Formats: sequence, structure tokens, C-alpha cells
Amino acid sequence: MIESLRDIGYSFESAVADIIDNSITAKAKNIHIYFDFKDKKLSLSIIDDGLGMNKKELIEAMRPGSRNPLESRDENDLGRFGLGLKTASFSQCRKLTVVSSQENYRVATVWDLDYVAQTEDWSLQVLDNDELSTLYKIDKLKENGTMVIWEKTDRIVDNSVSKANEDVVYEKIENLQKHLELVFHRYLKGKDKINIFINEEQLKAFDPFFSHHRATQELTEETIIINNEKIKIIPYILPHYSKVSAQDYEHYAGSGGYLKNQGFYVYRNRRLLISGTWFRLIPQLEMYKLARIQIDLPNNLDDLWKIDVKKSKASPPLVIRQRLKKIIEKIAGSSTRVYKGRSRSISHSNIAFWERTSARGEIKYLINQKHPIIESFMQKLDKENQYEFKEILKLIANFFPKDTLYTDLGSNPKEVILDNKLMDKELEYKAMLLYKNGILYNIETLKYIEPFNKYTKEWNEFFEQYTKRGL
Repeated sequence: MIESLRDIGYSFESAVADIIDNSITAKAKNIHIYFDFKDKKLSLSIIDDGLGMNKKELIEAMRPGSRNPLESRDENDLGRFGLGLKTASFSQCRKLTVVSSQENYRVATVWDLDYVAQTEDWSLQVLDNDELSTLYKIDKLKENGTMVIWEKTDRIVDNSVSKANEDVVYEKIENLQKHLELVFHRYLKGKDKINIFINEEQLKAFDPFFSHHRATQELTEETIIINNEKIKIIPYILPHYSKVSAQDYEHYAGSGGYLKNQGFYVYRNRRLLISGTWFRLIPQLEMYKLARIQIDLPNNLDDLWKIDVKKSKASPPLVIRQRLKKIIEKIAGSSTRVYKGRSRSISHSNIAFWERTSARGEIKYLINQKHPIIESFMQKLDKENQYEFKEILKLIANFFPKDTLYTDLGSNPKEVILDNKLMDKELEYKAMLLYKNGILYNIETLKYIEPFNKYTKEWNEFFEQYTKRGL
């Protein structure tokens, strides 16, 4: 059974997070993760300063399925099945040692899958004091608390590869840090703060909503009541890249970027269960990539939401899905407006080079053939050339590289220059050329047409000086 449960689907990060859940439930304030990799062997200990367990409690905790998932539990309990400690550990290692201390009285038990297979007996080993004293980082365990040790880590260290092992292990530790900083970010800051360390380096909370930034929009909170339990929902719209530093914009994109991380973030007792999903209510779209929605669940609705053993999958019930659809509709407009950010809209008060048309459910962007510069230039052409020039403008508009622009805006928005900011000198030079070539003759129109409406001085004053100089 345990050999089968090893393949239940835990990742290294989710397995460690499951162990930390137990520490938080045991009211730990400091949780230390220690690891050491030598001679292709990984030593890993997770130590907390929680309540600890006596011998009877520890033996019960080591029993698979030690609790009924349908039982009511303390509102702050992060467990459910009584499987987390065992299945999470066995998914990564073949030997699990748990040491617990109360008032400095220590007891240690071991599940060793190889020993069970060898003896053909489902025997839990209990260590004596001499054996206990040799355990990795046992000196770090406090008067009260619990220590989890993983050995024979065949699922973390791949011994079939000779050179890449160390790099792989350190990459996994780096990913672990990012995962824990996200999953437990509400515990890592604020009131009742919990400290988590990896080899004495303290983790920092990663708030996926960038909620402390003044440009982040926190929309109206909604509450759904089901089975007399409250589900709280808060939508956030993250800042447009023009409103934050480049470093912050990249940081809060998260692993995989904004497009991947849009959607719902489901929490149970402040612990993140699921991130970046729309529950198949809508597809992940570029225009929604700044929308992230916080959902807070009580732990009495686990069964209704079909939360799995790994705490990484859930499915909202039908009544909740219907409400979530309406919430998505509300935030869609806000997300789209922020996504577009400072991009220039086609103004009706000024004459733009491009015009937007909307008819019969189709939106098109066309070159504005009534722009004074284009119109003036066409007047210099005979009818045949005017027709050909108009067809060229239509051809250019129809083959505007929208797919390439869409991709570039999604992946590297800061590098896409859509608003060519010409200096006054450049605008003066271009206006002078058009004037000399007879294309520009009405100076007053410069105040209203692109790009000359960006000029910061007076056009009349410029052309008076221009004609006086006889240029």
C-alpha cells in the first residue's frame, strides 16, 4: 500500500509544505529546514518549536490514515486525512524518522520501507537514546517541538546521473524557497507571524497580489454563504508595468509570468492551496493577466470543494462556480483597462493616423485617409495614383503584424515602443519639410493632428521665425 502511495503525485515542494502544515497546526513559531548534500547523499531535517508529542501521540501520528477526513476539526487545523506526514515523506524518501520533544523528553520513531520489506512485517521502529543522538541536526531540536528527517531520498536525488546531482538538488531547494514564500506568505508577515528558515536563511513573504502597492486595485469584497460557512472573495488588479519599477514588475510576475499566474488563488486558513486557475470558467487570456482573485475557505468545506490529499487540487461546487462567473465578469473591464495602461487611445478631439472602426461585431484598425497630411499628399497625385496610393494604405493596414505585437506585449511589454516620443527639434524639422514640399499649408491644423499635437511650443511662433529667416 505504501509503495503505491509513494506515487500519489507530490512534488518535492508540496511534500515539504505538507510537513510544515503539521508544524503550524502544532502552533510552531519557528520552522527550520536543514539540508546537506555530500557524496550523492542528501540529509534533510525539518524542525519546529511547536507543542511536540508524547510517545502515544507520536505512534498514532505515524499510523497511515490516522483520522477520518469527515470529522470536524479545529478551525486552524491545516490537515484533513491523517496521511500528510506519511504520504508526503514517502513520496520523497524510503526512510522517515520523526522525533518529538515535550519538556525535553524525546521519543523517536522510524518507518523504513526497506526494513518492512525485509522483515515482511509492518513494524514501526522506536529508537533508543544512543541511536537518537546520531540523527542529523538533532542538536537543533528545542525543549518542545518536532523533527522530521528524510533519508534514502531516492525521489529527490537521482543516482542514475553522476554529474548533475548537486545542481539538481540546489535547483530544487531554490524552487522550494519560492514555493514556501508563496504558499505561506500570509503566515510569514503580519500578526501571529511564523518564521521559516532554510539553512538559517529566513524566507520572505511573496504576496501574489502586490497588495501593498498604491497602484494595485483592491476591488469590492464579496461573501458567499454555503452550509452556514462563509467564503470570502477579494479581486485584485495588479499595477500596469508603467506604474512600478522594472524589478518589481518582474518579481511579482511570479514563476511562469503574469499570463500563467492570472486567476483564482484559493486559501484555507490563510494557507494557499491552489494558484493561477480560472477553474475552466474562462481561458487564460492576455487581457486578464493582471487579474488575481483571493478566495478564503474555512476548513469545513474541504469535501464540498474536493480538496485532495496533496492540497494542490480543488473543484468548486456548481453553486460557487455560478457566482465566480459573475465575479469574473465584473473584474474583466478593470483588468483590461489596466492592461492597456498608458497606451494611447485614438482620440476624437485630435486627428490620428489610425482610426478604429466597430461594426457587425468586428473591430478594425485602418490608416486614416482623412488625416490632413495624407489628404494633402493625395491632392498632389492624379486620380490614378490616388487610387493606387489608397490601395497601398489599405494593404498596409490589413497586414498590420497584430499577432507579433500581441506576443511582444505579452512577453516583453516594456521593450515595445508604441509611442514614439519625438523631440521638439525633430517635430520642427519634419513640419518644415512638409511645408516646403507643399503638403502642409494650414499651420493651425498642427495643433490637432498627430504627431505635431505633441509639440510643446507654439507652431505659429516657429513658422514666423522660419519665414523670417527665409529657410
